[in-house]
Amino acid sequence: MIQLKDIVVTFGEFEALHRINVHVKEGEFFTFLGPSGCGKTTTLRTITGFIEPSSGTVMMKGQDITHVPIEKRNIGIVFQSYALFPTMTVHDNIAFGLKIQKLKKPEIEEKVRSIARKVDLSDAQLAKAVSQLSGGQQQRVAIARALVTEPAIICMDEPLSNLDAKLRVQLRNELKQMQKDFGITTIYVTHDQEEALTLSDRIAVFNNGAIEQIGTPNEVYNFSKTEFVANFIGDINRLVSGMASKLNLDPGMHHFIRLERVRVNRPADADEFQMPGVIMSREYYGLYIKYYINAGGETIKVIEKNDGINIYEPGQNVTVGIHPSDVMSYPGGN
Repeated sequence: MIQLKDIVVTFGEFEALHRINVHVKEGEFFTFLGPSGCGKTTTLRTITGFIEPSSGTVMMKGQDITHVPIEKRNIGIVFQSYALFPTMTVHDNIAFGLKIQKLKKPEIEEKVRSIARKVDLSDAQLAKAVSQLSGGQQQRVAIARALVTEPAIICMDEPLSNLDAKLRVQLRNELKQMQKDFGITTIYVTHDQEEALTLSDRIAVFNNGAIEQIGTPNEVYNFSKTEFVANFIGDINRLVSGMASKLNLDPGMHHFIRLERVRVNRPADADEFQMPGVIMSREYYGLYIKYYINAGGETIKVIEKNDGINIYEPGQNVTVGIHPSDVMSYPGGN
């Protein structure tokens, strides 16, 4: 569907993207994930045509669109700021692209009302000025405006970042459902790991203008390809020299284990290494509890499901178990 081949983008002497290679399949929800300044938005802007690469090729459906103007790429765009016209009505914001296409008024009306129903905007809301709507409603308008022209793909740049936490979760679920309903190829940019894991079919993890790993949410989380990915995706323990030697791990490598992989007060499994520990502190999250445990002179973070009964207290002695097969190791030095 969309393919980037050896994309390099430079701004003066600065190389913002280093040989980016991505293939987004038709109907896929594909996310660019990474910290600020890592190149994910620059890659998105290269796909949409706002940035022309210094070298490399942008392909869509087998056609080279590297030098095709923005308006001729048939790509819908939802910006972080939504980029809506605040004094225009919701209806006119959604209809804007259709008017540029010079569609007849009856056809515009039909398309606007049809897309509004699909994103849960009422007739009353269509008549309001955008400035009268809530942040969540404005986000729906931005999505409707991007979809109404029936683009081949839709690109979204941090579309939920301006919303409060509760609304972000609600609209995240709606966004995924809308994408399934429309079946449209979606490229999504975010710095939020949880957002990427819950929304995506596949994720490209960016770091310093390069892609560290492309994979499913399960692959990037449980089988992180690099130390950067392991640390960036979710929370993790680094097993320093004392613990690593007890587990007979290679001293020349850096070793990590996810919090939920560490077992507390459970019968030993085959090949599991167990050691005594002491609960130092805990954080209560409702569904689960995060414990900080001193084991072998190191602090190990553990997540345990909250059953309301087996809750450990600070100062309590426990047994900590680790399977060497659950440890992710990467070339190290220090």
